[in-house]
Amino acid sequence: MENFDKENRYLQAKEQVAEIKKFYGSLMSYVLVIGALAALNYYTNNLRYPWFLWAALGWGVGLLFQAAKAFNWNPIVNKDWENRKIREFMEREEKSQSNMGRWE
Repeated sequence: MENFDKENRYLQAKEQVAEIKKFYGSLMSYVLVIGALAALNYYTNNLRYPWFLWAALGWGVGLLFQAAKAFNWNPIVNKDWENRKIREFMEREEKSQSNMGRWE
């Protein structure tokens, strides 16, 4: 059981590192693309109407959600809550398996 627990923690840590890596890739894409759009906006109309900010805002909101997932920033649904729910579902399944074949 201890070996399983260590392996489980390793897999969770590996998954979180993958999420963080994905976030940093998205952040780099965001900086490059929004920078290019800002340059294009400046070139076309000298930022009289900064339309690139709409793209920056929309993509930025998505990036914030991705960061919250990668760095576990959700105070309501955090890992403790997730572990409690997993335990609850496992216990419920165990209980229903132990009641199989019984008339109640």
